[in-house]
Parts: sequence; structure tokens; C-alpha cells
Amino acid sequence: LPPGGRGSRRRRVAPLAAAPPAEAGEKPLLRGIFEISKRSCDVVLSARRLRWSPILPESPTGGTGMVLQAHEEIIEMKDVFSVKLKRRCFVGQKKGGTLLGITIFKCVNKEENKLTDCAIHLNNLSEDHCHSWFRHLKEILNGFQNRPKSLKVFVNPSSHKREATHVYYDQVAPLFKLANIRTDVTVTEYEGHALSVLKECELQAFDGVVCVGGDGSVSEVAHGLLLKAQIDAGKDTNYIATPVRAPIPLGVIPAGTTNILAHTLCGIKHAVTAALHIVMGHIQPVDVCTFSTPSKLLRFGFSAMFGFGARTLALAEKHRWMPSSQRKDFAFIKTLADLKPEECELSFLPLQTIRKLQKYGHFLNVSIMAIPCLCSMAPRGLAPNTRLNNGSMALIVVQNTSRTEFIKHLKRYASVKNQFNFPFVETYTVQEVKVQPRLKSGLDAKENTYLNAASAEGNYPWNIDGDLMKEASEVHVRVHPQLIDLYGVNTDDLESSQATCNCI
Repeated sequence: LPPGGRGSRRRRVAPLAAAPPAEAGEKPLLRGIFEISKRSCDVVLSARRLRWSPILPESPTGGTGMVLQAHEEIIEMKDVFSVKLKRRCFVGQKKGGTLLGITIFKCVNKEENKLTDCAIHLNNLSEDHCHSWFRHLKEILNGFQNRPKSLKVFVNPSSHKREATHVYYDQVAPLFKLANIRTDVTVTEYEGHALSVLKECELQAFDGVVCVGGDGSVSEVAHGLLLKAQIDAGKDTNYIATPVRAPIPLGVIPAGTTNILAHTLCGIKHAVTAALHIVMGHIQPVDVCTFSTPSKLLRFGFSAMFGFGARTLALAEKHRWMPSSQRKDFAFIKTLADLKPEECELSFLPLQTIRKLQKYGHFLNVSIMAIPCLCSMAPRGLAPNTRLNNGSMALIVVQNTSRTEFIKHLKRYASVKNQFNFPFVETYTVQEVKVQPRLKSGLDAKENTYLNAASAEGNYPWNIDGDLMKEASEVHVRVHPQLIDLYGVNTDDLESSQATCNCI
């Protein structure tokens, strides 16, 4: 049926040619005429593609039967995430309206890992014609695996500049609605709120969990999701040697001061990109660490720092009254000015060996990371030699050195030079690590103030995924391969990103 109505001006057009040859297994499902971008087009739908080309008039001078060649455009159906019937409604009219055609929404890789959505309008006034196409398009979309239909969403309204609520309701929620995803939203009111909700949540009611916030918020939700999985499996949560996988994926919408996990999964700090990865069902299995003392599980996490990285976070947390950027800069400079090593014992099990190694000494920083931890301050990653799911952790040990040399090491993260090419930096690929701090005695007041900055009891701070944890005894870290699915893409497939992020 031609897309115009009665009264349309007739013109002589070439008869429809045979549908273009389909690839093997690509059987045409429907073929019809729609107006696209103000041109009548011959449209062909298969399970994999939607193709169209303008219907051109016969050449007035080219002889009988000669048809002008038309450029064919193609949409891969795997890039389409929604289809709607397009209607013209009067003001105040909530239902019905004059049918104008069909609108298809697709995901587009715009630039430098940034995703956006765009709409293609297929205009045709026939109800039967449009409803037939609409049903077929919906059937194709419903056949794609991993695309969520229902999500549990946590929004931390205190993240960064209190922007998480606006990010979700202005940028993310409209995309979820467009994709017909049902949401149950909890706006958290205090630290640990998401964890308490997840412990009581019936996870089978959802296809995924989404966190809108910074690294600390994501750390809490990831821990809660995995802890709930252990509870449901009847595991002893004080000691978990072999944890079970999270039953549903986790999505991360960046809206915090630091967004390392979101950057690692998307290659950019961009809420719409993260939301579209969720909508499209792009899933990556990811390795997770357990952090435990000899008597209890502390938490699940993806990366941790002990020493400088943790002291900086602990000092920043004590100055929450300051604006986030100033607080972070202040804590970084102050910790660097008071730079002192931690005295501790490290024991670790290298990958594919059964013999543990030990190191005892003074260390400025110890990093343990199961993911690369990408960000603009470290475009190759804080731990560039590991991957999302290679079943290992990167252990990066910075031994005691001068402040000048340590600053050179830190600056290398933002350059193309090897940040580990220093005699005081050692790297290992490991399966597990134990960190045992050595409490000091006989120190002056200033040194004790530094060493006990996290708490008066002498607990040593840990920075786990941007969340502060204080622990005085030894901490045992183990990696568990592909313990959780996260919405995103493989970091090996990402282009270099220009997104801004602070990670120390």
C-alpha cells in the first residue's frame, strides 16, 4: 500500500524489483512500502536485518524497462532495542489517535565508545499493514537473549554533586521506559541501605540490578548481590571458600566522583552509554575477589589498595564537609606530603603454581586488582596486565622510596610509559594474597597520628573499589573466576577514551 493517501499526485514509478538476494539463512519475512525520510521506499524485513531503498521513477530517456539504481540502507536488528506505533494525538488525548506508521529505535556507536539512540520513522497510514510489521518486529526483538525486562534500581542521591537522581530520571529512566523495561527504584537514604534491601530482595523477580552512583555505591551493591546469592544457596557467610555466582547481572550507571568500574566496562564515563549497554543486554562475565580475615568474610570486590591509596581515601572521608574535588585534591596532597611506608608481610600464590611466596618489608602502596581499572588518569588501566575474566589478580607492590621517585611512578599512569618500570615497583600475577600489617611501637605522636588516621584503635584502612574499610588483622584476598555478570563490553574491544575521571 503506498504511504500517501487519497489525493496524492500520481507519478510513474518502476515496478518493484525482486527483493535483493539474501544471505544464507536470511529468509525475508515481510516486504512492503513505507515513506522514509520523505521518500517512498521498498522495505524488506528478515530476522537479522531491515533493508530499504527508494522507489525511483523510470528513466525518461533510458528506454523501456530501465530502472535507476537506488542506494540501499540496512539496519542490523541486533542494534534495534524498541519499536513503537506512531500516532497523531490531540492535546489531552491519552489513547488512540491517527496512525501514522512505525518508529524504530536503534543503538548507535557515535564516537570514542559513546553510544546514543536514534529513531527511524517508517510512515504508512494502513492499520493492517503497520500492525503486521509491528508484530513481526516485536517478535524479533523478544528473541534476543540477555535483554532485561525488569530491573531493580538503586540510586544514591548523595553521590558526587548529588547528581545521581537527575542522571537517572533525566537520562536513564526514559531509555528504560522506551525499551519497555519495568523498574523498581530504591533511592538510598544511608550507607548500607542498598545492602539491607538486597538481603531481603526476591532476586528471581528481576532480570538485573542497576546501581546509579560512584564506585563506593557500586561496591556496596555488588557485595550485596553476591552476598544474597550465598545466603540463598545456604552458604556460611563467615567463610566462603567457593562462592556461588550472582544469579542476575549488575549494571553500573556512572554518577560519582570516581567511576572506575563503569569506565572499565564502557570505556567512558557516560550515563547514556552505560544505560544502552544494559538495554541491549551486553553482558560480560567478570572475576571477583573475596576479602576475608581469619574469622570472617569482609566483602566481595573487584580491586583494592593498601597503603597510600587507602590512606588518601581515609583522609578524604574525614573531610566530607569539603566539596568533592577539593576534598580529593587535599587528601592526595596531604597524604603525599606525609608519605610514609606501611610495614607489613605479604604472602601470595602466583598463578599456576602451588608454592606460596613471601615478602616482608616497608611498602608505600600495595594494589590487588582483578580488573584493569581503566580511567583517563590511567588510560591503559591501573592494572593493565589483567583482564575482566582471566581468572587472576594483578599484585602491584611499591616498595619504600623517595617522594620524588614515587611521584614519577604516579605520573607514569597518565602517560604511555610503563608505570612499573622502576626498581622499587614489583608486579605479579596471582591467585591469592595475604596482607599482614605489623603494628609499630615507640613512635612519636605525629607518626602515630598518621598510622592511625583511620581509627583510634589502630585499624589499617583499605580502599576496596573506592569504599573505605578498616581492618587491623591480616586480610586474605582470593580471586573467583567469572563470579558475576556485568553489563558492558570487553575492555580489549574498546577504543582509547578521552573521558575524564579521577582515580587516586
